[in-house]
Amino acid sequence: MTTTANSPLRAVALVCTLSPSPAPSSSQLLAEQTMAALAEHGVTGRTIRIADHDVKPGVETDMGDGDAWPEIRAEILATDILLLATPIWLGHPSSIAQRVLERLDAEISETDEQGRLLTYGKAAAICVVGNEDGAHKVSADIFQGLNDVGFSFAPNAVTYWVGEAMQGTDYQDLDETPEKTATTTKTLAANTAHLARQLKTTPYPPSS
Repeated sequence: MTTTANSPLRAVALVCTLSPSPAPSSSQLLAEQTMAALAEHGVTGRTIRIADHDVKPGVETDMGDGDAWPEIRAEILATDILLLATPIWLGHPSSIAQRVLERLDAEISETDEQGRLLTYGKAAAICVVGNEDGAHKVSADIFQGLNDVGFSFAPNAVTYWVGEAMQGTDYQDLDETPEKTATTTKTLAANTAHLARQLKTTPYPPSS
């Protein structure tokens, strides 16, 4: 496959807010801003708010009747970039983000004919929002989990915003996007799209 700096890529953003649609969501907002930044690098795709779907608990690719995960998993496998957006709750990723990681754990048993995980050729990135410090801790948790199940990360593959401690302002309530967050989002998009194209051009070697 010939891949150029302008070759199209696909991304899917999994938004792990606890609130189903149509409730406003800061995680959704930052995910959409990041997808817009990725679009400037030839990346198309869509966001999926996990709370809108019946994703069953478990660590299998399909947990049976009514499980929405197989369809979501198919979207992940059909894309080049996975974006995971989560709020901070009690200093941790949301319970829905944790469920996504648990369902992705099944990928450890899914390999191609050369023994590579099906996620090996995919880049990942993270969006974090919250009203308390902890974005680095939350992103570290998700970095580790997604890397364990085969995703790759470019430098600076997280964008975040945290409000002042003991205050109630949400990211979605700001009059404008802070410059630092906007700049970080652009860097995430540029580096992640670059890595995804490199992975399409030069796959990882066969696993022994």
